[in-house]
Amino acid sequence: MKRDGKKRRGFPIIRSSKLGQTRAQVKLSFGMIFSIILIIVFIALVFFVIMKFLDLGETINVGKFADDFQSDVDKLWKGDQGSQENEYSLPKKIGQICFVDLLESEKGAYKNEDFYEAFERYSSDKNLFFYPIGSTELNGLKIEHIDFGENNPNCFEVKNGKVKIGIEKDFDDELVSVDSF
Repeated sequence: MKRDGKKRRGFPIIRSSKLGQTRAQVKLSFGMIFSIILIIVFIALVFFVIMKFLDLGETINVGKFADDFQSDVDKLWKGDQGSQENEYSLPKKIGQICFVDLLESEKGAYKNEDFYEAFERYSSDKNLFFYPIGSTELNGLKIEHIDFGENNPNCFEVKNGKVKIGIEKDFDDELVSVDSF
């Protein structure tokens, strides 16, 4: 095809009504926008599920700590005497674990701290708490056969996800004492 003596290159121009072109563009745009929205929703859902699994893993880790610690206390409680210091793993969100008797008044090294008031919001039958409150889904647990000694609350610092707790029992003790060595 020649116009004005020049040869045209490329695809031939097909003329059609503008109404048809606009309708096709709108359908394509709606489909693309809908696809992008679906992709965003699926990605958000995947992140939500992954975060829930990570939280579940931390809760399982706290439960494992409680089971292991209760097992160590029970072994020592059933024996005549002994002492040991054990290291346990906990989630890094937990700054301290505290043994508290909520039926007794606060005394000892942590007397003027605000731990006791934070723990009082929970059931008085629990005696092991994780600080800061809300750092794990298991805010309080019950550990049997323990005595806190001179401190109420008796707190232990968690460093890099590890905590060292000493437990001991003498011949004339009914309960296992929790302390740091």
